[in-house]
Amino acid sequence: MKRRYFFTLIGVSSLVSSLLMKVRASGPKTTTISSASGDWHKVGTVTELDKAGQLLNEKSPIGSVLVVGTSKSKKLIAVNPTCTHMGCTVEWLNKEGIFLCPCHASEFKLDGKAQTGPATKPLSTYATKIEGNFVMVKRI
Repeated sequence: MKRRYFFTLIGVSSLVSSLLMKVRASGPKTTTISSASGDWHKVGTVTELDKAGQLLNEKSPIGSVLVVGTSKSKKLIAVNPTCTHMGCTVEWLNKEGIFLCPCHASEFKLDGKAQTGPATKPLSTYATKIEGNFVMVKRI
C-alpha cells in the first residue's frame, strides 16, 4: 500500500466517523416539558395504557419506566422496572398487586419497596399525570 493512499484512507475514515458522531449526537428531540414543578416526560399515550393496563417505556429520557393503571384510575403507579438485585426487568402482577422479578422472584410493593428478597433496595418511583392524550412522569 502506498503512503499517499494510506493517509487518504485515514483522512476519509476520520471525516466519515466525525460526521456520523455529529448526526448521532443531534439525534431525536427529547419529550421534556419544563414547568415550575419540575420536568415531566412523555412515556406513552393514554390509549396504550388503557389497552393493557400498563405501559412500559424502556427508552424514555429518564430511563426505563413502567406505568400501571388506566386513565380512569385515581392514581397511576410508575416505577423504574429494573430489579435492584440483578437488573432484570420486573413484571406487574395485577391480581397480586405486586411487581415480580422473573429472575430470582424478588417481590416489590406498589410503592416500590422490596417485599421479599433477594432484593433489598426499593425500585425508583415517579410522579405521574395524564395531560391530554399523554401519560407523563417525573422523578420524585
